[in-house]
Amino acid sequence: MPGFLLHQGATVMCAHPPGLAQPTTPVARVKVVGQPIVVQTTQYTVSGCALTGTLNPPCATAQWTSGATRVRALGAPVLLQDSQSVCVPTGTPLTCSVVQARVKGT
Repeated sequence: MPGFLLHQGATVMCAHPPGLAQPTTPVARVKVVGQPIVVQTTQYTVSGCALTGTLNPPCATAQWTSGATRVRALGAPVLLQDSQSVCVPTGTPLTCSVVQARVKGT
């Protein structure tokens, strides 16, 4: 299913607002609307997760488990707005709420 490509400036959040997720190493060689894109192998760091404590530790990082099937950058699948992810240590997904609306991939 086609979806819009994720870029560094996209708003990506964990399941516990206001947890904001940012890519650690976007692909600077490929840009969309002037921003580097993000591929499936890129890890995200999460800051501001609402969970606290030792029984419910906050989301710290996230790894993507799916990406585009037909579009790659530097050999890795690019991330789409509907790509799946898992936060560590909670196991909850990230949500992409604001992305660029010019370039789609499958």
